[in-house]
Amino acid sequence: MKKIIAAAAALLVSGASFAQSVEVLHWWTSGGEAAALNVLKGNLEKQGVKWNDMPVAGGGGEQAMTALRARVTAGNPPTAVQMLGFDITDWAKQGVLADLNAVAAKEGWDKTVPKALQAFSKHDGKWIAAPVNVHSTNWVWANKEVLDKAGVTKLPASFDEFMDAAAKVQKAGFIALAHGGQPWQEATIFDGVVLSTGGIDFYRKAFISKDKAALGSDTMLKSFERMAQIRKLVDKDFSNRDWNLAAAMVINGKAGFQIMGDWAKGEFLNAKKVPGKDFVCFRFPGTQGMVSFNSDQFAMFKVGGDKAAAQVKLASAIMDPGFQSAFNVVKGSVPARTDVPDTAFDDCGKKGMKDLAEANTKNTLVGSMAHGHAVPASIKNAFYDVITRHFNGQIDSKAAVKEMVAAASN
Repeated sequence: MKKIIAAAAALLVSGASFAQSVEVLHWWTSGGEAAALNVLKGNLEKQGVKWNDMPVAGGGGEQAMTALRARVTAGNPPTAVQMLGFDITDWAKQGVLADLNAVAAKEGWDKTVPKALQAFSKHDGKWIAAPVNVHSTNWVWANKEVLDKAGVTKLPASFDEFMDAAAKVQKAGFIALAHGGQPWQEATIFDGVVLSTGGIDFYRKAFISKDKAALGSDTMLKSFERMAQIRKLVDKDFSNRDWNLAAAMVINGKAGFQIMGDWAKGEFLNAKKVPGKDFVCFRFPGTQGMVSFNSDQFAMFKVGGDKAAAQVKLASAIMDPGFQSAFNVVKGSVPARTDVPDTAFDDCGKKGMKDLAEANTKNTLVGSMAHGHAVPASIKNAFYDVITRHFNGQIDSKAAVKEMVAAASN
């Protein structure tokens, strides 16, 4: 009977004539992501709001931004656009984003969204975007069977312990670190290394304040020296390997570890692997208590009339705890609200939510340099270039430090 009622309700919704509509540009086109977005779409349709999809396969590239610029210039922007970090800030500075303060105040967003996220969700005191998730980048993923065979009985809690564990994995005949030689992947590792080597205050000085003394310091030199140590842990075929193929090496028992953001968990779950039993997740050694993040948000553009009313409903639906839970269980990330129950999440998800809440309270939550939440794209890309050339042995650690200082001046 319940199924019949649900089917009838679905038919009523699909056949409804909607008084309002939203147009949403996003790049969540994979099976799980699309399914999770359908929850949001269904929630809105129950409120009489039609969802007009503008999917962009392959990520939010320049093509999507070019199309968006044309729409905004013509005075006909979409209702909402999926964005990251400084892209939101750039659009906000152009004065084209909507003011969401009324719905934010009504629903208490200020109290539930971590302050570090609000730096991108707000501009000049106004809420301009609704965050969907928090992805954390300072994670390590490990194959439990490989660790057992290598005699790694305790998860490493410091960089030196990690190197010792990696040596044991290599000695047992496995690849120590599964890695894809792409600039953003090397920068992701570097995020964790710098946090571990210098701590949260140093990370902020170097990557958020772009402090030249920090960028040119002995601590930065030590970070690059540690990157050189990590370089010895990867296999000879690492160059230009996609991140998901590196994850597959850990999943299939060819490698012990992968240093990657929490989107990697989706690969393990898709392979029917169980956290705690088949694989383990832990913070990059030495970064316990700290979280480096990126966050997918829907920036809301200025629209008029009925479109504005529908936009408020969209923003509210995105921030709904039920949707935040349903979407992030699928995505591998954690909710952008710290008050969402962890009931539906697996062990790694529960740990991620606990870590985020603690980091928010202790002010140890920082935007990821590697993922566009610490410095604007021009500086980030200049940092990428230095980190990758160093990882590939084209410059030594001392030269890399000097070039990081120069890169921050770009």
